[in-house]
Amino acid sequence: MIFNSYTFVAFFIIILLLHHLPISWKFKKINLLIASYIFYAAWNPPFILLLWLSTVIDFFVGRALFTQTNPHKKKFLLVISLIGNLGMLCFFKYGTFLLDNFVSVVNLLGLEYHPATPNIILPAGISFYTFTTLCYTIDMYHKRSEPVKSMLDFSLFVTFFPHLVAGPIVRPPQLVPQFETERIASKKQMFDGLLLLSLGLFMKVVLADGMLSATADAVFNSTDVLSGLDAWIGVFAFSGQIFLDFAGYSTCAIGVALCLGFVLPQNFNYPYAAIGFSDFWRRWHITLSSWLKDYLYIPLGGSRHGKLRTYYALMLTMLLGGLWHGANWTFVAWGGLHGLYLWIEKYLRDRKKDTDNESKKITRDTGWIGFFYALLTFMLVNITWVFFRSDTFSKAWQMLISMSGTETGGKALLTTLSIIKVLIIIPSIIITHWFMRNTKVLDVAHQLSWWKLGIAWSTIMLLLIWSQESGSSFIYFQF
Repeated sequence: MIFNSYTFVAFFIIILLLHHLPISWKFKKINLLIASYIFYAAWNPPFILLLWLSTVIDFFVGRALFTQTNPHKKKFLLVISLIGNLGMLCFFKYGTFLLDNFVSVVNLLGLEYHPATPNIILPAGISFYTFTTLCYTIDMYHKRSEPVKSMLDFSLFVTFFPHLVAGPIVRPPQLVPQFETERIASKKQMFDGLLLLSLGLFMKVVLADGMLSATADAVFNSTDVLSGLDAWIGVFAFSGQIFLDFAGYSTCAIGVALCLGFVLPQNFNYPYAAIGFSDFWRRWHITLSSWLKDYLYIPLGGSRHGKLRTYYALMLTMLLGGLWHGANWTFVAWGGLHGLYLWIEKYLRDRKKDTDNESKKITRDTGWIGFFYALLTFMLVNITWVFFRSDTFSKAWQMLISMSGTETGGKALLTTLSIIKVLIIIPSIIITHWFMRNTKVLDVAHQLSWWKLGIAWSTIMLLLIWSQESGSSFIYFQF
């Protein structure tokens, strides 16, 4: 079940009605838990057992980790949790990838080995709910928060349907306390939630799917060397598509949760207005970035053990972050390229740290110089999207060659209309991000007069109805 479907509309209306019935809070939470399992079962019902197993193991292991005083037993329990969570993730998501690479190495050594290709189905959202449960057991190991008292609350924390399949990646202190007392959306929360849901669907259905996906697919699926213009337009189209698709999902998730009275953490903050790459990762997929920082970068040493250790921790974090996105070396290259950008940025900032005063920083971050740096960051990010979208390195290299314009006779693939759409949408995204980079969409909506907001919202709804047939599954469901 996906947000951009009439099935979800009917499902959500039923959930809202049940949530407002005059019954006890415990039964309302049971309704939400059952609804979450139904939401997940719409993809593949047997995988509910996998989700349930992960929930049960981490609930009891987390409680034991918190109370255990013997350091050896405590580490043993943590290892059980890591093996259970990462083992399932590695098998389902990376099993075929690991086997293929093992076979390649063995055959390279001169040994003939050709096993049958395993038929492994990737469970929806396994990367997201694995990270959700992992952060709980790791926090229990370090006693960063109290263990969840109720199995019902913990199960709902893991499976709460708005965030279950594609985030935001929530942590126990962000959501569990909200299950302890009854939550019913106020009129303002309901209004804001429905507005965010509409906006998220507009981003996904009208813009990402209706305006950009066909152009991106045409360019990246082409087997020919393309003209420089067509190649860049295709990359820009995918750049806009993946932002609008994933940020659209996160906006929908936050809006749906708000309609039920719950608050989920922000996941995007106008990333295409980022000035530099550390700023980009503070704005793009925020919950994943903070997860990688707290549970990988800092444990690897962070910035506490000298520059070399910092560079090592930074690159390894980005490489593993790339691999988290998919079982393909192109994703690792995508993460590695971001790691290289962060290396260069850190080196340059360390060099000028002593000479850069606060007034220069303010000018750089807010004026035309800042906008230039934001455009430069955006262009370099587009280079990384080539590896993210390409299935193979040869395809990525072909795209880079096409983008360079060094090959004569590149094929002109796109129609004039496709090019115009991209040249309107992408600059509009960049300008919107720049002027909204320090504010929130709900704050802007609250400042509008009722008739202006009504016209804007009505337009969104009409375009959604008109574009509904162009909707497809969210990109990040495959991760």
